[in-house]
Amino acid sequence: MCVPGENLWKNTAVLTASALLMRLLGMVWQAWLARRLGAAAMGLWQLMGSVGFLFATAAVAGIRYTSTRLLAQELGAGRPGSVAAVIRRGELYALFFGFAAMAALYAGAGIVARRWIGDERAVLPLRLLALSLPSEGITGLLSGYFIAVGRVWKTSAEQLVRQLLRMGFTAAVLGTAGAGDEISLCAAAAFAGSAAEIAGTLLLLGIYVLDRRRFALNGPPGPRLTARMLGTAFPLAVSALARSALGTCRQMLVPWGLRASGLSRTSALAGVGVINGMALPLLTFPACLPGAVAELLVPALTRAQAAGRTAALRRQVERMLRYTLLFSTLAAAVFYAGAELLGTLVYRSRETAVFIRILAPMVPLIYTDIITDGCLKGLGEMLRSMTYNAAEGLLGLALVWALLPRWALTGYVVTLYACEIFNFALSLGRLKKVTGCRILLPQPKIAGFKRRSTPRR
Repeated sequence: MCVPGENLWKNTAVLTASALLMRLLGMVWQAWLARRLGAAAMGLWQLMGSVGFLFATAAVAGIRYTSTRLLAQELGAGRPGSVAAVIRRGELYALFFGFAAMAALYAGAGIVARRWIGDERAVLPLRLLALSLPSEGITGLLSGYFIAVGRVWKTSAEQLVRQLLRMGFTAAVLGTAGAGDEISLCAAAAFAGSAAEIAGTLLLLGIYVLDRRRFALNGPPGPRLTARMLGTAFPLAVSALARSALGTCRQMLVPWGLRASGLSRTSALAGVGVINGMALPLLTFPACLPGAVAELLVPALTRAQAAGRTAALRRQVERMLRYTLLFSTLAAAVFYAGAELLGTLVYRSRETAVFIRILAPMVPLIYTDIITDGCLKGLGEMLRSMTYNAAEGLLGLALVWALLPRWALTGYVVTLYACEIFNFALSLGRLKKVTGCRILLPQPKIAGFKRRSTPRR
């Protein structure tokens, strides 16, 4: 049996290739969706998406990371019989929180629409988004399983099918919505997205049923699985929910702040749509590479930490951070130099090009922070990481409230930079303390020769 994490580079290549393809498809779909919805409807859709993300966080409730780490621990300890037991417990956990989140959003859609989004007509799209929440938790659980057992190509294939289904369903359903009707367009997109999520989860469940046979008769499960799962998942769920709630409140405050600065409702929603729905998705398009590495670092670092391989662990963390910093710096340069071309080519929007150039210097922080968070989770520092994320959410909330009424979109850009720098500094500081890693002080190694400690005589 392949030990999870053994083929880190191979699995990274698989995840990266599939993520690149999905991001490419997603960018095509996002650009088409932006043109089909229009800037104002796109901004409204982003606000609904923020609400949906909050409830999806409650539905997943930390089970994705928990299943990856718990299965990596059990397989690393030579207890493959734990696989089925972990998944059974995870399914009950995921279904409980998934249906609870669905019921909460469905019942509270009216309050959310009136008080959060400011448009009572948003009730129907929100309720359609709620239908997919039980499947979110199951998807998170099974994705964690495939990462832990080193079979990432299976979940990658399922994610590709899910993306294609989302695109196909959305294109078909949007054709029935009236042009210029923001709510009808958003409702159509919500229905298509939920249908694709449910179909993708059913497919992933079928793939898991076929794959789990390898572990059916391989010994008894490990001790205290339920207690260990709850001890990891529940605190992580609370922390993730707090961060997501703060992030959602921030997104809800953005249109308010923009309107307080003197912009009309349509202009405020358009500003949100341009930054959150167009510029940032394009800038994070290449983040699939550090994202794939971060996913695979969790089981790999968990095993290294459990085995006491401190020096090897530190070297791996340093190497990942340096490669990511180099890659992200190059990506930022490309975005900065080609902002006008990319904005015009992808979105046919010069305004989007302006924000691509403004936000491009933030790319190294975003990408390197993804790796840093992945390393912290792999080392069991997930609660510390989530605390930093919650603190970032509080900072963002305060900055949006203070800056946007005065500076409008400029204040929002300042908020994005301040939050990213704050989170990255805290996360990197903690990682350096835990591992002793260095980023900017690599040992020179040229053409196979290491640096000598004394000069040649």
